[in-house]
Amino acid sequence: MRADLSLAIRDADLLVEREAARGKPGFEFTERALALRQAERDRFAALSPNARRRATTRAQLDATPDRDDLRHVHSVLAICGLPYKSLPIDVRAFERKQGNMALDVSAGFLRDDRGEQMVQPLPYGPKARLILMHLCSQAIYNKSPTIDLSETFTGFVRELGFNDSGGPRGALTAFKHQLNALAACSMSVSVWQPGVRVRTERITPIKSFDLWLSENMHQRALWPSNLTFSLDFYESLKTHALPVNIRAVRVFAGSARTLDAYYWLSYRITRLPKTTMISWEALAQQFGGDYARLRDFRKAFADDLRVISDVFPKLPVKLSEVGLELSPAGPEVLALPAPRPTRKK
Repeated sequence: MRADLSLAIRDADLLVEREAARGKPGFEFTERALALRQAERDRFAALSPNARRRATTRAQLDATPDRDDLRHVHSVLAICGLPYKSLPIDVRAFERKQGNMALDVSAGFLRDDRGEQMVQPLPYGPKARLILMHLCSQAIYNKSPTIDLSETFTGFVRELGFNDSGGPRGALTAFKHQLNALAACSMSVSVWQPGVRVRTERITPIKSFDLWLSENMHQRALWPSNLTFSLDFYESLKTHALPVNIRAVRVFAGSARTLDAYYWLSYRITRLPKTTMISWEALAQQFGGDYARLRDFRKAFADDLRVISDVFPKLPVKLSEVGLELSPAGPEVLALPAPRPTRKK
């Protein structure tokens, strides 16, 4: 006995399609297809808002990768990240180690319109990472180390789904605070070979910037209107720019650790010569700075990986008791267009 599928179809547009197909050849097939579409809609509606966003993004990325979605971040920042949370203002330095590499970040200061020092904190969290992605992307897109923030910054904040409120608690203000911290800080990367040598390279990204008073004269804050990367950083960026998909970044924008894991996976799997196992201890060294117990970090990292895999289901990753197994893959598993062939000179 055939099941009565009419009860499984409830949405008005699907009911209209069902009635239009009634009495025509293939009606039973059409009715089953409509019932399946209703079930898929019901499943989607039952998801949490975040899971729904991931599912929507996954469906969008199933199409041919769009170059308009392409953004870039420096590969160094995909290997060694910034602090995850706000640190006290008297903490003026931060380090992040990964294998035989370390990133050191030192906080700095800006001067106001009276020449007084405005001490800046260490940049931290997802907003600092998103700003660096925006700056790197603008430099690559415009083929220039100088970025005009007055023209692009508010649109960038909106593009990521944040409001552009400039009030004391507005997202735009929070982004600008991180922009100031980045403009004032200095960085260096060290790579070592035990018993052989240590090489340290200063990669302070920002060479110069213009600061202008906020339009609200009751706030003594100054905001960069444009900035220029140092020539060394800009040349390095052109060689070591890591492509990322802005649609995915938008989904991960609320978590610094998820962004770091996404950047890192994007870097590693497209460069691996063969399947590799990363131990839990090594993963904790890179991503687990806030966790005192390894088991707590393992749970948090597994959650991050599930979130990323929800958007990129073809990612060749597998968690086990030993650690994370990575296999090499092309840019298509990350919804990135294939690199354009290099023209022969």
